[in-house]
Amino acid sequence: MYNNIPLTELRINEKGKIKKITVDNSIKRRLLDLGLIENTEIEVLQKSPFGDPVAYSIRGAVIALRSEIASNILIERLMG
Repeated sequence: MYNNIPLTELRINEKGKIKKITVDNSIKRRLLDLGLIENTEIEVLQKSPFGDPVAYSIRGAVIALRSEIASNILIERLMG
């Protein structure tokens, strides 16, 4: 598991695979409902002018997450 990093460490156009969500149950439930489940690919699309929130592509949808939430989503960076 040494490979897992917070989602916030990805840069624009980088992709990762979700490995674990480490937030409380109500927020975790909402993230799962949005499709952020284990082994799902996620890509950073763009950052807002002040850097927060960030737009991500997941399962064909675009979602925006604040860094305080995204930092609790552990991913495996995908190369290439």
